[in-house]
Amino acid sequence: MLTAALALVALPGLVGSHAPSVVEPLPASAFQPLPITALGPSAAKADIGLDETHVSDGAVEPGSPFVEPADAPQDAPPARARARPPEARAASIRRPPRYTLRGEATFYDHGTTAMRLPRGTVVVICGDGGCIERVVNDYGPQKASRIVDLYRPDFFAICGCGWWEGVVDVVVYVY
Repeated sequence: MLTAALALVALPGLVGSHAPSVVEPLPASAFQPLPITALGPSAAKADIGLDETHVSDGAVEPGSPFVEPADAPQDAPPARARARPPEARAASIRRPPRYTLRGEATFYDHGTTAMRLPRGTVVVICGDGGCIERVVNDYGPQKASRIVDLYRPDFFAICGCGWWEGVVDVVVYVY
């Protein structure tokens, strides 16, 4: 690293450094007059010899027609047929839970855990703020009053409480 730094300082010309160049004014002969008249079609085209390829596709020339929205051509294509969504059907009905647990829930940053339920159990956890469906992914809380630990966003989604709360009463439906 030290060798590279010394090489950059000792050999500035070889690595691309140059002394600052002197600012020189541009000569007046670098500029050419371009006459453009305000009346009539572009006189500049004739003066500088440009062909028609320099004109954009949507250029407006004298005599170009303008079509107002109210003056649309009568041979316009017919309106598209409206798609009809399918009729709504009855929603799926959840089977009844095997049993229900009532107690407290806390938050835990590593998923949904429950002490009394094996890993892989599907549960619906309901609090004052709503319900969520989760799968138990680990062995949970050690206190007898707490039946489930929840991932922090899940906890605040169901608790209906402020950010300072740490425990909420819940009902856990085990499937």
